[in-house]
Amino acid sequence: MAKVVAVTGNEAVANALRQVNPDVCAVYPITPQTEMMQRFASFISNDLVKTEIILVESEHSSLSACVGASAAGGRVITATSSQGLALMFEILFIASGTRLPIVMPVVNRALSAPINIHGDHSDAMSARDAGWIQLWSENGQEAYDNAIQAFRIAEHMDVRLPVMICMDGFIVSHSIERLEYLEDEEVKNFVGEFKQLNPLLDIEHPVSYGPLILTDYYMEFRKAQDEVNTKVPQIVLDVAEDFAKMSGRKYGLFETYRLDDAEIGLVILNSAAGTSKDVIDEFRDKGIKAGLLKPRLYRPFPYREVGEALKHLKAVCVLDRADAFGSSFGPVYLDIATSLYPYKEKPVLINKIYGLGGRDYLPGHAETVLNELVEIAGTGIPGSLKEYIGVRE
Repeated sequence: MAKVVAVTGNEAVANALRQVNPDVCAVYPITPQTEMMQRFASFISNDLVKTEIILVESEHSSLSACVGASAAGGRVITATSSQGLALMFEILFIASGTRLPIVMPVVNRALSAPINIHGDHSDAMSARDAGWIQLWSENGQEAYDNAIQAFRIAEHMDVRLPVMICMDGFIVSHSIERLEYLEDEEVKNFVGEFKQLNPLLDIEHPVSYGPLILTDYYMEFRKAQDEVNTKVPQIVLDVAEDFAKMSGRKYGLFETYRLDDAEIGLVILNSAAGTSKDVIDEFRDKGIKAGLLKPRLYRPFPYREVGEALKHLKAVCVLDRADAFGSSFGPVYLDIATSLYPYKEKPVLINKIYGLGGRDYLPGHAETVLNELVEIAGTGIPGSLKEYIGVRE
């Protein structure tokens, strides 16, 4: 029986972690993640979980402790944001390269400099090629659900990779909303017992982690890691199917909203998708066939599936809450463009950067973008290029 509550996104994910009851948690506070680990620490203090908490002096040490605990054979968690994730950067690759199923909520926040404590996606986007699975969350309910599913995905014997659960700083992490909690026993049974794989503490079967590999086998090792990633999308779908049977809430590799018969569409991550859906409804009421695609599994990116979902549109705008400096486009745009490249017939694709440093994304912004797409769909030419090439109304 689901329990309906009014909680922040941070509190929701902390409760999901409590229900899973991991073996080890390494903690270092950073805004806007602090509340999450503070609440989880209170669960430990009140004997509501049996987790061993490790208080460290930096995020680099936090993830390093997680690597050691996971290699030893434990179910392990941590959480971070922004500069904390940047400080972990060296260890991100060690965690993924040694196939350690660490689960880490990332409360998305802008990177310095200049320092900014508010939400954008520059932190997780900077780590998108670190070998971690990334699940993105529109609201607190999705963050809670993704956190529970993340353990099944990470710990699957065909995967054994670390997972980030991404949620927008302050917009989701600190906003109170209506959520449905699953029963503790349901979550416990869904996640299951942790299964060790080559644990360091198994002295009867000694192993070594992080050995030196030079030119003779390094490429083979990386190829093997890449092949593991090809298995992830189907496992994400399998776990989501089991989760839907338990919760009634369905998840996929991405969510589509009124996209099947759409002529124009938006691609947008996380909380801004909710605002965009309302505006899409308004455009539909006016007879304009608008739709939306919201990525959930961002790494590994499901290029083929996304391309199939978008190829029929006339025009698409990809909205990025981060910039890929030096490329002139945002990171999500680059992936969407790649997904559509193989198709001879494909939509006109444009890119907008929005919401950096926590700047508001309002319905008027979505309306402006959709109006531009309407114009593009009618002419086949991006509005910003019209004057340049001499096109007139």
